[in-house]
Amino acid sequence: MTAAASAAAAQDVLPGSQYAADDAHFLRVQRLTKRFGEVAAVDDVSISIGKGEIFALLGSSGCGKSTLLRMLAGFETPSSGEIFLEGEEISGLRPFERPINMMFQSYALFPHLNVWENVAFGLKRHGQSREQIATQVERMLSLVQLKPFVQRKPHQLSGGQQQRVALARSLALEPRLLLLDEPLGALDRKLRAQTQFELHSIIKSVGVTCVLVTHDQEEAMTMADRIAVMSAGRLVQVGAPREIYETPATRFVADFIGTVNLFDGMLVEDEADHCVIEAPAGRFFVGHGITGVKGQRLSVALRPEKIEIATRAPEGTQYNCLQGRVVESAYFGASSLYRVALADGTRLQVSVPNSERHGEVIAVGTEVFASCRPESLVVLVN
Repeated sequence: MTAAASAAAAQDVLPGSQYAADDAHFLRVQRLTKRFGEVAAVDDVSISIGKGEIFALLGSSGCGKSTLLRMLAGFETPSSGEIFLEGEEISGLRPFERPINMMFQSYALFPHLNVWENVAFGLKRHGQSREQIATQVERMLSLVQLKPFVQRKPHQLSGGQQQRVALARSLALEPRLLLLDEPLGALDRKLRAQTQFELHSIIKSVGVTCVLVTHDQEEAMTMADRIAVMSAGRLVQVGAPREIYETPATRFVADFIGTVNLFDGMLVEDEADHCVIEAPAGRFFVGHGITGVKGQRLSVALRPEKIEIATRAPEGTQYNCLQGRVVESAYFGASSLYRVALADGTRLQVSVPNSERHGEVIAVGTEVFASCRPESLVVLVN
């Protein structure tokens, strides 16, 4: 555990969050397991989520994130473990008995009802008066900016508008916990990027605690206060988006989140303020110690955007400087990606921002030097 995490634990505050001790355990999942036959879809998971927090469960298909969400909603019964919401154990409650709403990927809007009627549906089912329903529906439609579309049916709306109707309906009953299952999965890439910020803003303005399931890394990084990366039914790492990206705890997290270059090597020097790893690709000087054992096998992770590439060797090439030849390049507008073949056969990915309109373009076949700073490297114990 890092020093920062120890301090947070001592104060009973969730690492990577800004939530006070009283709110830190608003939702608490304790040793939750769900088995289907011999397979553990969710395997001994424990999480604490703060009040008002947007918490993302991130992982590839089949990792257990949707099963975990369905247990929170009451659609799946845990094989073992407990779920506490504001101190109340709710794992034995039926879905409609829980102060929880879930928004599905398909939105599940009623095609024969217009926007106003879709948002009002749950309020009517709960027996609210006409005045209460009208007031709350107007409030929700104003929140999601859909008041001009109240008479339209779902098929007359864009994908983004349908998503906002579904969100308004989910929030209308003022649930204590909102569950989102791949909420933007039905939208095209450009609309999804735009809607991420809108959805985050709406949820934060309401103040509802939210658990979001997604396989989209960008969606999780944009919307969530904290992310739990899942694999094979277990939590691999939990932390703020920046923490997950910049200091991955395992090779799996480093490789799953964004793009990364990984080098397998051996620890040859380890001091309090630095360590040195020797790999077939070169020698790496890392700006921190790891309290390891000399000769220990481990890996070094390096993000493509943290690499500088040049046709001339920089000063001091003993460490953190790799020589190779550009074998592929791609122009993405905001940045250019180069793949560099190193002498040991490794393919290094380098991302260069296109900060100038007519900046230097490195041609395929050019011999280059790729270097990085000691603080850009992350050591991963195998």
